[in-house]
Amino acid sequence: MIEERYELAIGRIKEMRDEKVVQPPFREFFQKMAEFVIMLDELKTQIESGAYAQFKLKELEEWNERLYQDILPQQYNTSYANPSYAVEMLGEGYGQILSFLYTELRAAIVYVFEQKKEYLDILFELLIEIYNQFEEEPNLKNVKETIYWYASDYCDVFAADRICEQLDPAESFAVDIIMNSDLNNVNYLYQFGEYISHNELQTARHLMELDETVIQKMADVYTEGYRIGFINTGKDLSKKSIVNIRYVLGFEKVVKKAIENFEKMGLKPVIYRSGVSVLTKRQHLKIGYYGAIANKQYEYDHRNDQALFLDKKFMERKLEVIQTTYEHHKEQAAQFAGPACIDMFGEEPFSPGQKEEVIRLTDRQEELALQFDSRQSQITNQYIRGDERSFTIIAYPVPDIGEQYDEIFDEIIRINTLDAKTYEKVQQTLIDALDQGEYVHILGADGNKTDLKIQLHPLHDPNKETIFENCVADVNIPVGEVFTSPVLEGTNGVLHVSKVYLNELQYQDLEITFANGMIADYNCRNFERELENKEYIRDNILYKHPTLPLGEFAIGTNTTAYVAAKKYGIEEKMPILIAEKMGPHFAVGDTCYSWSEDIKVYNPNGKEIVAKDNSISALRKEDVSKAYFHCHTDITIPYEELKSITVVTKNGEEILLLENGRFVLEGTEILNEPLKNLDKYGIVNA
Repeated sequence: MIEERYELAIGRIKEMRDEKVVQPPFREFFQKMAEFVIMLDELKTQIESGAYAQFKLKELEEWNERLYQDILPQQYNTSYANPSYAVEMLGEGYGQILSFLYTELRAAIVYVFEQKKEYLDILFELLIEIYNQFEEEPNLKNVKETIYWYASDYCDVFAADRICEQLDPAESFAVDIIMNSDLNNVNYLYQFGEYISHNELQTARHLMELDETVIQKMADVYTEGYRIGFINTGKDLSKKSIVNIRYVLGFEKVVKKAIENFEKMGLKPVIYRSGVSVLTKRQHLKIGYYGAIANKQYEYDHRNDQALFLDKKFMERKLEVIQTTYEHHKEQAAQFAGPACIDMFGEEPFSPGQKEEVIRLTDRQEELALQFDSRQSQITNQYIRGDERSFTIIAYPVPDIGEQYDEIFDEIIRINTLDAKTYEKVQQTLIDALDQGEYVHILGADGNKTDLKIQLHPLHDPNKETIFENCVADVNIPVGEVFTSPVLEGTNGVLHVSKVYLNELQYQDLEITFANGMIADYNCRNFERELENKEYIRDNILYKHPTLPLGEFAIGTNTTAYVAAKKYGIEEKMPILIAEKMGPHFAVGDTCYSWSEDIKVYNPNGKEIVAKDNSISALRKEDVSKAYFHCHTDITIPYEELKSITVVTKNGEEILLLENGRFVLEGTEILNEPLKNLDKYGIVNA
């Protein structure tokens, strides 16, 4: 029946391409959509016949270009995927909906590669159903209803399958490619169905040139960090059998070794694709594996497309599907150990354009979206307990980072494998001073307006308890930070950074004001209009919450990474994973211990970390929906923008930790050694 539906749909769409029943300006849109689908049908035939797998590199590149050319930056201004162009050509209302339709239809690219014919049937029938409404005078309300019922009727398919992909190692599309392909031939990259740019190609080629012992070392650091993360948090890895690997295409040689390492730990991999449907995506964020992002503006323009159908009834339906699916797969869910992530960095920082024509959530829909996130998180934690799972994350550069890519890549390998024991000792010296404090005072310098007081948890037994965690590269690679969950009450002041890159978006002169640990005000200078700046922060840092708590305060100690960033001029391109180790950082949102606050955690010296909660997360004991925000965004002040970090004790004594970008506490001077190279490289620093 699935095959019969497919043939009927393709036959009808081929007729659509040549028909002239639909009147301008809509006729061209549907003709282009028909041509797109017919191209996918051609691709499907090539894949099923085995011809695609035999294509030479040039043929694969040509196919990849055909599939993605319409959304590439050079074509996007005249693409119906662009809401601005769609509205210009098709009018207000219809333009947004038909732009959404095309965006959703583009998900069919990966469904062809995964041979998900039922998904193709669903999308192609949606196109036909909407086309039929334009054969006569269309009615905007009816078109919207069609979109609504598409989302409502099929969320039980898309949402349920999405959970299965995350839990079932038998869903092995990506794993099969990685384990069974010749990874010394870049042709394999085109078997995933993702957009492939020079970054993915050159990354794969660079890994081919590395000695196998280096590849093994990269994999070992990654998987060993995952294993140690369970040990350090007192969680039993032997109870688990499934690990989720998330990465960016090009790193398959490392991922293959990692899979072998995990299997020795008794863990089978699940490697699921980042969501491609409005029913499985979370805004413009990438969660899962993916290739090149063909156009970040395109992704950003469609981040709120769910506004076309999001209401309370839909929310309840989707939550019911999620609950039912987890219940059906609860044994597998209990075996899920958590994600192991390989991030990439090095692309040009992206600051999106703001468009009036994009689909936006109403105030009521924003409330529903926050409710959905909260309840979905609670359901997930019911079946994949936060106090039993862990994670790890590591990052490597891509060729876009610059002409010295090979050298930078080798430097990042060195940074990711720095000696943890050396940092453990120095960081303990910092912690011993911090544990004496009532609060910490952070001051910016040379135009940085930071003036922030961080209230610390009290210690009842300093001989057995500590406030800060000594982070030495387990879940969070590389080494180099001490962190805590601040007391919200008494945490006040301004956090400012001249330029920062968060969740793939750039912020200029980001300024956040805290009152009793909660965000009271915020602004930046990305756009001319203050309203747009505030909306930008609210959407992408606060995630539409009216406020967020300061969930973490940390001091980064990885001066080696800082100097490397300065040497190569890549400070803006450093991922937060490394950037957070290059100065003090402050995370807004949940604490680092969310969903596992009651697990006892100890530093290497045996002291128990007692600062894991705040007055917001403590609400989980009364109403869990009020305790968590489902986000955690780190914001780092680089050393050169820092005047001082001072611990202030109860009796008013001041213990200076950093001054003018240098560590001054006795016993931490070794952290300044890499900074001496700044002069060697001719770099001026505070």
